[in-house]
Amino acid sequence: MTNDPTLLETIRTHMKQAWKNGDNERRDTLRLVIASIDYARIANKEKLNDSQVMQVIQKEAKQRKESIDEFTKGNRQDLVAKEELELAIISEYLPEELTEMELTQIIKDVIIETNAADLSDVGIVMKTLMPKLGGRADGKQANILVRELLS
Repeated sequence: MTNDPTLLETIRTHMKQAWKNGDNERRDTLRLVIASIDYARIANKEKLNDSQVMQVIQKEAKQRKESIDEFTKGNRQDLVAKEELELAIISEYLPEELTEMELTQIIKDVIIETNAADLSDVGIVMKTLMPKLGGRADGKQANILVRELLS
């Protein structure tokens, strides 16, 4: 058995280090992430494993991306810059994203595996695909590619 720190412990350590270094943006962003993880733990009624913590972090990153889109539409560059900084900090804890070519290959493999033939099989493909992606690709992007490949 190893004594590697959990993802949450790592984030807490990094938050404390940012606090000591006077890096307020990093500290505040990591505090928000930790609060979201704690909220998910309370909702789940048990300690979260690294996979569940990763899901919370992915949700936080997705929220920042959506906020960036909305603030860009509203011409609020000050808020866009803040959200982009937070997204960059949060992204440090996410697995490396798949390239479009890698994602397309995984989707093709899942289409063969599920014997999907047309657009009516999108749900079956997505249900099998998402666990295989392990958070390394955006579900919306994956869905678009699945639809392109099945049409």
